Amino acid sequence: MSAQEVPAAQSGPPARSGAAAAIGWILTIGFNVVAPILTYNMLTDRGWSEFAALLVSGVWPVVDSIVHLAWRRKIDEFAVVTLVFLVITALVTLIGAHSARALLIKDSGVTGLFGLLCIATLFAPRPLMFYFGRKFGTDGTKEGVAYFNGLWQYPDFRRAMRRMTTVWGVAYLVEALLRVVLAYQLTVDQMVVVSPVLIYGFLLSLIFWTIRFSKRTQAEGQARAAALAAATAEGTAAPA
Repeated sequence: MSAQEVPAAQSGPPARSGAAAAIGWILTIGFNVVAPILTYNMLTDRGWSEFAALLVSGVWPVVDSIVHLAWRRKIDEFAVVTLVFLVITALVTLIGAHSARALLIKDSGVTGLFGLLCIATLFAPRPLMFYFGRKFGTDGTKEGVAYFNGLWQYPDFRRAMRRMTTVWGVAYLVEALLRVVLAYQLTVDQMVVVSPVLIYGFLLSLIFWTIRFSKRTQAEGQARAAALAAATAEGTAAPA
């Protein structure tokens, strides 16, 4: 079975490879989070412009995509998204390089675009959170990816993915708009403190909501499946 085939039945997720999952997580976080931040800070400390440092930092997600392609024989969607937004951040930084207030709200352009991307993918065959869920909800093995792909055949799963994508998209559009408004209402010193609070406050709230929503949706799905199995068993056992 290829990674894109949909299984006829979903009896349960395959056993996850702990080693494969750990390696995948280390590579993803290392290439897409840690390495870009360290590279950016190191270059700016040495006098590089924010624009140049961000562009150089964007090399790491490219490396991640190459490693993932060589290892899994497929493109890593998370690395591609990271690279796109690093480039967008660099461009926004370049545009606002001559204004301290513009630099303060530059992240709003990035998060706002992410929100728009989430909403736009609702009109695509599969929404953005499906790919993020596959990235972080499986160990990246052929069997794990195939199982996750197979869940798309269920209406409840499709609705859940679209709802999560909608919530993330709307939340980040609100966050971006709120940060822009506050940037022009507060002083620069105040905004330096408020901006990180907004960034991480929204992110942690969305992660918490996503975990709760996923667990509730999974429990409801299991309950419906158990009820259907019980009804089927009763119908089979009933006398003619």
